[in-house]
Amino acid sequence: MVPISYYIMLSAALFTLGVLGVLIRRNAIVVFMSVELMLNAANLALVAFALQRGGIDGQVLVFFVITVAAAEVAVGLALLVAIFRNKRTADVDEVNQLHG
Repeated sequence: MVPISYYIMLSAALFTLGVLGVLIRRNAIVVFMSVELMLNAANLALVAFALQRGGIDGQVLVFFVITVAAAEVAVGLALLVAIFRNKRTADVDEVNQLHG
């Protein structure tokens, strides 16, 4: 059996990559994918802790988190498509609704 520390290290690495993607990239789709990567890293850590504990409650919680994430993806992509149709760009620096 794989030690839980490996899962946690992988989860931390994935979360760090997601944070770097949010901070460095300016493309809205890449930023959105980075946020999803961070969410999946948290899910991996949650499942790893549930595996160590021996219960299925963490796995059930991850199932609900994935369900909410699917709704988030649908709404987020719809917003990105609407913004792209309006502004003709996916760059988050170019899209500033406060600039009138």
